Amino acid sequence: MSTVIERPRSNRWLLWLVVSLAVVGALALMVDDWGQLWKISSAPDNIPIVMMIPLVVFFTWLGLKQSKDNDKLVGELEEDPALAKSHHRKTQPWRPGWARELHVWPYLVRVEFLAAIIVTIILFVWSILLNAPLEEPANPNLTMNPSKAPWYFLGLQEMLVYFDPWIAGVVMPSLLLVGLMVFPYVDSNPLGNGYYSWRQRRFAVSMFLWGFFMWIILIIIGTFIRGPGWMWFWPGQTWDHNRVVFDRNRDLHEIVAGWGLPFLNLYPWKAIFGAVVVGVVFVTGGLFFHWLMLRRRLEWADIKSPARLKGWAKKNGEFEEKLLARTSILQYLTFQFFAITVLWLFPVKLLLRLLFTIKYIWVTPWFNV
Repeated sequence: MSTVIERPRSNRWLLWLVVSLAVVGALALMVDDWGQLWKISSAPDNIPIVMMIPLVVFFTWLGLKQSKDNDKLVGELEEDPALAKSHHRKTQPWRPGWARELHVWPYLVRVEFLAAIIVTIILFVWSILLNAPLEEPANPNLTMNPSKAPWYFLGLQEMLVYFDPWIAGVVMPSLLLVGLMVFPYVDSNPLGNGYYSWRQRRFAVSMFLWGFFMWIILIIIGTFIRGPGWMWFWPGQTWDHNRVVFDRNRDLHEIVAGWGLPFLNLYPWKAIFGAVVVGVVFVTGGLFFHWLMLRRRLEWADIKSPARLKGWAKKNGEFEEKLLARTSILQYLTFQFFAITVLWLFPVKLLLRLLFTIKYIWVTPWFNV
């Protein structure tokens, strides 16, 4: 008779709950004008964003949880080959004579039909409870302040603060869309297709979450933080239409020229200087992403076990190194280009603008970056 030993339950969820409540409490204390915050959150234009934030958090947690469960199952099947042949994720293993495929009807169509009905009911209730955000005919002599795009375009409108209009409105969105189409073709990892996995697709999932949350953050900034004159107002801060900002946004070459290099204010030196800085940013981003490709997370079990800690350096990045060996130079350079321009250059530009009021780092007669 075998004895089943139950593993002690982890209280990690309680720690996360306490931390979350502490963060929410700290944010609540920072709110000065609850009426202003409620006015923004309850506007019909912003209701989808308010609903989107908890849904993004929930489904991100759900996907990572399923990834962890699948990784645990993969680890168990790798240790026991016999179990891998007799037991898997399906409720019943396939047997000779059974159909290997499932028909679209009713297994798939009924789920889609129920989803369509539920979404239709939600839209009906939504249209009854909330008025459509329709306004009076446009008047060029009386414009809104702030004048904001629909919530799904707020990310593009926020990008106009950091780049030239044609770069923010054409180049960057094009790079984003083309990059999303190209990434599946430059991916050399055969694992993790059709199921959630963190261990087998750590780098790919991390890059997707990086870009996805970066876009969500831009939407949140455009909704809750950008006020009259597209100026920065913290959530809960009263929107003052008479507010004047005295910050001077300078280009990077102007700041460096003030350190005893006045020739950087002249063309073509300022263009050459900006090109060098952008080149350094690209090289730094390429090295950073290359390091992420080969990085293996040091787990707590490795630290607790001296034997595992001793062999950690040998196994560090072994799986990632195999994937990198499978990747051609064209695949590698293609990924690096889109990753640096979208995932690296934009956050660097955003931080330089918000923290140091630097407008452009590369100024030319044709474009500014």
